[in-house]
Amino acid sequence: QVQLVESGGGLVQTGGSLRLDCSASERTSSIAWFRRAAGKDRELVGVITWESRIRYTPNSLEGRFSISRDDARNGIILQMKNLQPEDTATYYCAGRKDGGLRTQPQDYDYWGQGTQVTVSS
Repeated sequence: QVQLVESGGGLVQTGGSLRLDCSASERTSSIAWFRRAAGKDRELVGVITWESRIRYTPNSLEGRFSISRDDARNGIILQMKNLQPEDTATYYCAGRKDGGLRTQPQDYDYWGQGTQVTVSS
């Protein structure tokens, strides 16, 4: 069982920035960040495939959110800027055992506990 550990969440004012880190006990085929806001479904924030290094971030978040690999920790980094209250959510790191890039949470095999991001207005 792959263990994923997130860190870096917290409280930030509107327009601020945060960095989230995820480390994994071993490398997975792809690794992603999802988020879940209160009363909403889990949504993809960004994903990287390990071998092909394909990166994907939804259009709605591009320009504010960027993801990168953390080779030393088999993990993924999420850099967020110009944060807005609607970005308030629990952010989860997820790993997929094998296969290509996937964007749906049900396609991921391993999950971290999540880290809370709260953006105050």
